[in-house]
Amino acid sequence: MVVLVLFVAVLLLGIADSMVNSYIVLFGADVVGLTPFQIGVWSSVFAIGGIVISWWLGRLFDHRPTRTYAVAVILLGSAGYVLLPRVSSFIVLLLMAVTVLGAMAAAFPQLFSLARAVLGEGAAGQRSGPLLRAAWSLAWAVGPLLGALVLSRGGYSWLLWTAAGVFLVSALTVLVVPRPGPVAVARSAPGGTPVLLTVSITLFFTAMFAGGLALPLFVTRALHQEAASVGVLSSVCAAIEVVVTLGLAALPARVGQRGLIVGGFGAFVCYYALTVVSSSLLMLVIGQVLRGVAIAIVGAAGIRYFQDLLAPATGRATTLFTNACTAGLLVSGILSGLAVEHLGYRATLLLCGVLAALGGVAFALGSARRPAESRHTAKMRDSI
Repeated sequence: MVVLVLFVAVLLLGIADSMVNSYIVLFGADVVGLTPFQIGVWSSVFAIGGIVISWWLGRLFDHRPTRTYAVAVILLGSAGYVLLPRVSSFIVLLLMAVTVLGAMAAAFPQLFSLARAVLGEGAAGQRSGPLLRAAWSLAWAVGPLLGALVLSRGGYSWLLWTAAGVFLVSALTVLVVPRPGPVAVARSAPGGTPVLLTVSITLFFTAMFAGGLALPLFVTRALHQEAASVGVLSSVCAAIEVVVTLGLAALPARVGQRGLIVGGFGAFVCYYALTVVSSSLLMLVIGQVLRGVAIAIVGAAGIRYFQDLLAPATGRATTLFTNACTAGLLVSGILSGLAVEHLGYRATLLLCGVLAALGGVAFALGSARRPAESRHTAKMRDSI
């Protein structure tokens, strides 16, 4: 029952998030009248605010696990999106991005941390990550389509207000989750902060976001495919993500996460290699299967790996992983823009493949220097 409630909360959060973020750039350009540079600055401030607030709340969660943090940031974001259609000042937009809207970035790691705290370190807790990641992938398969429908009927104001309403329902759903009990708090994680592992995740998501920006241009301008084909590719990737993440949740605890994640990096490199040489929509679709597998494995198994490694500091572990993802988003916009302008589409996608390969090497090296799981988690698993 608890897993189902959390699944619904993450699903609703993801639907609202995808409704907004699929069209927020167009809102900034078409409604507010921001220049491309201002949109870039706005996106960067979003990311910075999200990183700082997520880090702070992750630390607080480890000292006092509670549903309050997740509910609070979701409600703040909901209120922000209610007000956003009335805002036309760039300075106000920046202030909102670094506070109420940026706070929304903390909701994702907070829900994953809450799941681990409520379900414990046993099999249910360890499988919660892939299950919730599947909900997130499913949301991103549905949300943009729902957003397009609302946008076509009511414009940007109704799009943002509808998303705010879905955020509100998500926050109310979190209140149904039982209060987490007290947990053991590690004053310092085993071996300190896993810097090399964090860098590897940042490289993976930099490659993912940068490639996501370059691919539509490559498909429509270099391969001369219809714009609708971009939507087909996105749907294929999202569908594969859902299937793979559910499969990860069903894997027995004895299956090592390290090998899976290294394989995920390898699948991502293969995706870019295949996409660069693609000349037809079929080859691109096959590439999206590899992309979906890679994102599902690194996104789901990666969170679990960090939680196991830094247990019992669940909040810190989950936030460290998601902040590495956000850092990749922060870097990817500038990187992909410059690369596409100066190197072209294929070279940009090839560069993303190189980043993914470097990330895989960094993860392999970083995980080889550390135990695959903390002693605390190992004892819990052995008792199952």
